[in-house]
Amino acid sequence: VFDNVWLPLRLKGVSRARAEPAVLEMLSRVHLTGFENAVPRELSGGMKMRVSIARAMVTKPRILLMDEPFAALDEITRFKLNNDLLELWQDERFTAVFVTHSVFESVFLSSRVVVMAARPGRVHGELAIDAPYPRDEAFRTSPDYAALCRQASDALVDAINSTAGSPYDGH
Repeated sequence: VFDNVWLPLRLKGVSRARAEPAVLEMLSRVHLTGFENAVPRELSGGMKMRVSIARAMVTKPRILLMDEPFAALDEITRFKLNNDLLELWQDERFTAVFVTHSVFESVFLSSRVVVMAARPGRVHGELAIDAPYPRDEAFRTSPDYAALCRQASDALVDAINSTAGSPYDGH
């Protein structure tokens, strides 16, 4: 795990000794303290995703691109990782482009949801998520969250209907 998170720093020529404080801090931030010497086969899917996030964040990027990073995880692990990612974002204030097929995840994480239409892929619409941070379980169960999820779902239905019958609708 340590070597995996150290990799982007090592590729930049940073020695293990110089990288160690940053790697250990990032492992702590993603709740993997104590797993520095573990190998991937010993980790759960959620832990592997935490390693990936730590590896991506150890260089303190200004932009983080994530393409369905939590899609294969169970809902409880997904919720925890959403919370952890938001906490990291609140501390570091990087820009994240987060691709997901989950309306709920998009509304919880985002300040803005961009709805894509299918083949050819294009922006169909945009929805501002005007909810304050930090967001937590109280937000997930609030009427405001439910209303925003409904708006996002409606935008998806509209995108689907706009491509129905076109040669690119996937049918």
